[in-house]
Amino acid sequence: MKKTIVLLSIFALFSCKSVPVEPVRTMNLKDLHTEQKDVQTALLFAPSENKVMSLQIEKGKQLAEHITKVPALLVCVSGSGNYGDESGRKLSLKSGDYVKIEPNIKHWVDAYENSNFLLIK
Repeated sequence: MKKTIVLLSIFALFSCKSVPVEPVRTMNLKDLHTEQKDVQTALLFAPSENKVMSLQIEKGKQLAEHITKVPALLVCVSGSGNYGDESGRKLSLKSGDYVKIEPNIKHWVDAYENSNFLLIK
């Protein structure tokens, strides 16, 4: 019995194939924005019905007023800024803050400093 177990163990060790393991990399939103532009976006992923976008706005610059046709969530990841809309809402945003954006409402975002946001639709 012991010989059978030893033989099976040796067989198992030599029959296993090694699988290459990719090194773990840290990903950072700043790495998505490599161009020198005032406002940049980068699509992170697009599920079948939704999408999440990374938005970077330079200090003193603005994501110009626009309207979304679907509800959205804007999350401030780093930096700080101001969200404003045509209904009169003005919200200061800092890292970790978020705002729910209603559809068909004209809105805009100003950056107080170089800032990164996630826009979830």
